[in-house]
Amino acid sequence: MAKSEIKAFLDSNVIISGLISDKSAPRLILDLLCHELPLMQAATGQYNLEEIERTINRKLPTAYPVFRDYMSRLKFEIVPLPSRAALEDYRGAIADTDLPVLVSAVQCGADYLVTGDKKHFGGLKGRKDIPLKICSPSEFVEILAAGLRELE
Repeated sequence: MAKSEIKAFLDSNVIISGLISDKSAPRLILDLLCHELPLMQAATGQYNLEEIERTINRKLPTAYPVFRDYMSRLKFEIVPLPSRAALEDYRGAIADTDLPVLVSAVQCGADYLVTGDKKHFGGLKGRKDIPLKICSPSEFVEILAAGLRELE
């Protein structure tokens, strides 16, 4: 029997991309998260939200109203900043700047870490020592579609 619920952790770049492009896989993911779907749970980290706010304030101030609107409607868990000890468990697996993202995703029990960052996260795909799968937003949309087909 297939798992009835998929939990995804969204990286900052997925959320930002979804805010600025209304015709993209990241936007579709954000739109789906505005509804309580039986198939999907999602999370992002406090670390990610801080990064999103810095990026929007610095580079995309016109996206701020869209960000506030989505934040009021999104149905996802916000994972607190990981402790230094928790970061040590995965140090060396990824660049230190992305370590809080990976650890937050692991700590919340995500099945998938959804990211557009192939440079830093691409090397983690398929690794057995990481207890979740790394996928792009487009790959995640395909995973959701397959899960919805199984529910029929």
